[in-house]
Amino acid sequence: MGLFPTYIEDNEALKATKEIKTPKEYEIDWETGQLTGRIVEGLEAIKIWIWLTMHTARYRYYVYSWDYGNEFEDLIGQGYTEEYTEAEAQRMTQDCLLVNEDIQSITDFSINMNNGKVQISFTANTIYGEIQFNNINVANAA
Repeated sequence: MGLFPTYIEDNEALKATKEIKTPKEYEIDWETGQLTGRIVEGLEAIKIWIWLTMHTARYRYYVYSWDYGNEFEDLIGQGYTEEYTEAEAQRMTQDCLLVNEDIQSITDFSINMNNGKVQISFTANTIYGEIQFNNINVANAA
């Protein structure tokens, strides 16, 4: 018999047997931007989740938790240096995407600032494989 009540010891056993769930999302037709009505799983679902997260402002919509979305709007109109903007965009990208437990890391991050537009490219390393994103518009400083 342990020092603690048995329900605490049983809680540790429950944590060890955590069930892994396959992510599911509604499919997006990338050419039209419309939902297709089909449900996708795994790597394609994570790709859609990332795209939606990168295009949803954090704290703006009550339907989402405060962990969902990005804060790229904070970069607009601040007059930050290019180096600071790049560092903050990378931090913000990692902050909004690493909330998903299926995403392990963000690599190959690059930023392109041209005519008041900020575009980022990166590779998301997930438990299902890698996903490459190129030239995602994250902020318009115009």
